[in-house]
Amino acid sequence: MTGKERISRILKRRPVDRIGLFEHFWGDTQKKWAGEGHIRSDEPLEDHFGFDIQLLWPFNLIARLDFEPETIEETEQTVLQRDGNGAVLRRHKLHDATPEHVDFLVKDRAGWLEHIKPHLTADPRRINFEAYRAARQAAEKAGRFFAWSGVNVFECMHPVCGHQHMLMGMLEDPDWIRDMADTYSQLTVDLMETLFSREGPPDGVWFYEDLGFKARPFVSLDMYREFILPAHRRTLDYCKSLGLPAIMHSCGYVEPLVPGMIEAGIDCLQVIEVKAGMDLLRLHSAYRDRLSLMGGIDVRTLYTNDRAVVERELAEKIPVVKNGFGYVLHSDHSIPDQVEYETYRYFVQRGLELGTYAY
Repeated sequence: MTGKERISRILKRRPVDRIGLFEHFWGDTQKKWAGEGHIRSDEPLEDHFGFDIQLLWPFNLIARLDFEPETIEETEQTVLQRDGNGAVLRRHKLHDATPEHVDFLVKDRAGWLEHIKPHLTADPRRINFEAYRAARQAAEKAGRFFAWSGVNVFECMHPVCGHQHMLMGMLEDPDWIRDMADTYSQLTVDLMETLFSREGPPDGVWFYEDLGFKARPFVSLDMYREFILPAHRRTLDYCKSLGLPAIMHSCGYVEPLVPGMIEAGIDCLQVIEVKAGMDLLRLHSAYRDRLSLMGGIDVRTLYTNDRAVVERELAEKIPVVKNGFGYVLHSDHSIPDQVEYETYRYFVQRGLELGTYAY
């Protein structure tokens, strides 16, 4: 069974030979493993580990496409820059990390209407046609499930105005937030139509949408349904009109929002972050007949580089969640460079052994 066949069936919870396999890595991890001679520096990790999925992120949704980032301050370790959304971000120069959000040009509806919305046109320059074409062909040749990937509306809005202004806007100026969500969802659909009509559709779509933090989602289920669900439904309805299954990534604690995500039309939830409070076994028990799952294996067990610890984590979860044919092996975040190559190799080998079906 090819990766494309396997994932296509897993997303529909139909019988397969084994659970699926995919992973995300911090860039520093590949550099370290390449420096140790385990992999080539230019070797695709999906090839090296035999992943079933290949992603490509082809859209640029920054407001001002021609804006050159402005450096405000630079030290030996960090650089502070203003981007094409008018946001001021501090990035670490020595290792991969989520940037610190320092300030935002847009703090309200007036700023949105003046500085951002007029620039959000479906300009073909926003699409990397060549990269999409190459990745689609490579995935087809390797028999992998190829997914268009990119952000959905929550992950479009907060980089423009910050979480605080966005969430306060839901209370103080809800029409502003609805306008942002509507604008970004329509832009995403318009760009997808352009790309897929020119280059052909993918096998599925993968939306990044970090809707939670530790022990809490950013919004309640009621607020999700009011502000986010209509936009999610627009993007997902378009994908479903082409027969494309949808995977949605969300870091943080999002369990209260899962019923709304299912209403919106997702087929699979990823990444199921344990340290934020997510519980893979509980989700499987509640939704196994309606939702496929990817992730939920505590990456902190891999930090130990102790095979017995990794074995316990896998043995507790894989034999349970493989029931129903709707699971893809993945850590609950991304693999950092403190995880040794041989530890990750064991994680893959043992996880797939436990996740193989006997007929």
